[in-house]
Amino acid sequence: MEQFHEPQNSTEEALYEYKAGLGVFTKKMPEIARLYNAFTEECFKEGALSQKDKHLIALGVSLHAQDEYCIIYHLKGCLDQGASEDEILETVGVTAAFGGGAAMSQGVTLVQEAIDELNHLNH
Repeated sequence: MEQFHEPQNSTEEALYEYKAGLGVFTKKMPEIARLYNAFTEECFKEGALSQKDKHLIALGVSLHAQDEYCIIYHLKGCLDQGASEDEILETVGVTAAFGGGAAMSQGVTLVQEAIDELNHLNH
């Protein structure tokens, strides 16, 4: 059983909320959750695109969709796969060029706050 500890910041708290919600959904809809998880695992496997590149793409899509949980989740994926802050912020810029002010507002607030908080957790 996984040991729980109190989230240290709002970014970690959002990751816990997502994981808890996914757990409840999985109990109620196990087959859908299993198939969804298998699909996403396959999509994020190393292939012609690296896992880092795939998370950078997913971060851009999440920014455009204004999905804060996915923004944080894929930002963590970017960092876990070795993306630099410059690569992440360039992704924010490309997304803003396509998605306009809404994508930029998430990029200059939530993304930068989460980078700081996630980097703080890892040190």
